[in-house]
Amino acid sequence: MSAIQDQVRRRRTFAIISHPDAGKTTLTEKLLLFSGAIQIAGSVKARKASRHATSDWMEIEKQRGISVASSVMQMEYRDCVINLLDTPGHQDFSEDTYRVLTAVDAALMVIDAANGVEPQTRRLLQVCRARNTPILTFVNKMDREVQEPLALMDEIERELGMGVVPFTWPVGMAKFFGGVLDLRKQQMRVFSPGEDKRHDDDEIIDGLANPLLAQRFGTAYEQAAGEIELVQEAAPAFDEAAFLAGRQTPMFFGSAINNFGVKEVLDALVDLAPPPGDKPAIQRTVGATEPKFSGVVFKIQANMDPAHRDRIAFVRVASGHFTRGMRLKVTRSGKEMRPNTVVTFLSQRRELLEEAYAGDIIGLPNHGVLQLGDTLTEGEPLQFTGLPFFAPEMFRSVEVADPLKTKQLRAGLTQLGEEGAIQVFRPVAGSVLLLGAVGQLQFEVVAHRLEHEYGCKARITPARYSVARWVTCDDAKELQRFIDGNAHRVAMDAVDAPCVLLEYAGELRAMQDNWPKIQFHALREHAGLVFQKQLDG
Repeated sequence: MSAIQDQVRRRRTFAIISHPDAGKTTLTEKLLLFSGAIQIAGSVKARKASRHATSDWMEIEKQRGISVASSVMQMEYRDCVINLLDTPGHQDFSEDTYRVLTAVDAALMVIDAANGVEPQTRRLLQVCRARNTPILTFVNKMDREVQEPLALMDEIERELGMGVVPFTWPVGMAKFFGGVLDLRKQQMRVFSPGEDKRHDDDEIIDGLANPLLAQRFGTAYEQAAGEIELVQEAAPAFDEAAFLAGRQTPMFFGSAINNFGVKEVLDALVDLAPPPGDKPAIQRTVGATEPKFSGVVFKIQANMDPAHRDRIAFVRVASGHFTRGMRLKVTRSGKEMRPNTVVTFLSQRRELLEEAYAGDIIGLPNHGVLQLGDTLTEGEPLQFTGLPFFAPEMFRSVEVADPLKTKQLRAGLTQLGEEGAIQVFRPVAGSVLLLGAVGQLQFEVVAHRLEHEYGCKARITPARYSVARWVTCDDAKELQRFIDGNAHRVAMDAVDAPCVLLEYAGELRAMQDNWPKIQFHALREHAGLVFQKQLDG
């Protein structure tokens, strides 16, 4: 086995997904804690506490106790290098989450045991299913009043359309929660509450039929034993091929806030989640163990270090062996880079990186050279596919409150547009910039960040538009004729892709009839390359 093959075999890259408040960021903290990456877990909800979740680093995240940006963390556990991506649960930031899901090989779905399958979970699962992403399920908050485990299992199967195979099973719930039975190891891990430190001393009772269990946990154990018998008779056995195809999910129970049930999940990620696989490009499929480096920019984040006004491009390594200072080519622009200050992450904390392999997430300082979706290679002209951009559904005009801060506003919006936090449109005719978003909260976050990171207060007011479509055409002259003829409602986005903005859906239908050669797109992949070629003719 070559050195590259060995390193790729050790990698596990996964995202944590859930509806808001299911406990996703808390679970992220506890996985870091159990892997030894951090010594003490931050409190996600204690907004005034001096400790915050490692993965929530933005000022607004600390104030509100929510995740509004995906964060990346790398850790080692059992001879595996684990790249963990914590995603925002709030639906207003679903675009960021969708793009992150293109950079992972598996997903860990967190379900609130009281609420079951919630709308955002359903939406994220659709994205995972479309990509055949393997999914592990963690049912959280078993130390509270929750639904019966059989009902939860049935709901997951019914709502998400996938088989569920329990790997652990709870004994009791709320104040009678006794622990979980590990069906693979045939033992029980006894529950003991405690939030901060690692529990290496959890009590383990061997044997699922051990008489001690009935003595200690009485009817709660007897009910759990009966449920397990029922499940094992009715449910299919774990099928690795079905799991890897996203058709079956292993299920675990626990309480992330109490560090309980987390170790079983971490072990399962190492044992079951696949190492990095092949990645499709327009030109060909790229193998993870190929010797030449390739990677794709799936996220750009401005001001991770506010003191340095930095922009970091997050690159998922697709193949080869990355070394610091190596010569790389940006396929879209043909520009060469020799990045020397490449970083790896523990959320906002970062360390200088010397090398990386397929599956790893590396951070390249970026000064406008890289865009979302860009492919980096050692020279081969490759373009990876699948990074989605969605037509916004809400629009606002944005102006600066103090005219002397116009330059800061432009710089701030350019950078926030590049990172995909919001879509920024420059009207072909007119000087007032337009913001497009999936949800209202995005506008609030942008206003907050413009003020606190760029020093300019923005006046954000409603715009009259409610429909946006990117436009393309096989005939470059026809496209230019369309842009000239509709200059009052055409705007350019962050990669200079033309977009038509309309007030009503009916206008779109009329426009499609009037311009039959023009294609109107509600979704674009990273296609700055395609649009630019069309505009250049």
